[in-house]
Amino acid sequence: MKPEPQFTPPEWVIQIQARGLGSTLGLALDALEPLGVLGAQLVWVAQPVLSLWVGRETVQGFARTLETPGELEQIRYFLDQ
Repeated sequence: MKPEPQFTPPEWVIQIQARGLGSTLGLALDALEPLGVLGAQLVWVAQPVLSLWVGRETVQGFARTLETPGELEQIRYFLDQ
């Protein structure tokens, strides 16, 4: 059993959860994680459109998370709680 990570999720993840979109974020992570940095680049390119539904900071945070595998695992852990 893995020990619980000492992690405070970024504000954008908390906001996503508060809006009831945690499962949607999980699905997006599932879809884009295998693409790694390419997935992050897709998010950066789609930022103007995605910003219509969520804040620009949220989109930027999501793209940075896809670029950082360790952070991605911690966010997954938080979403599973």
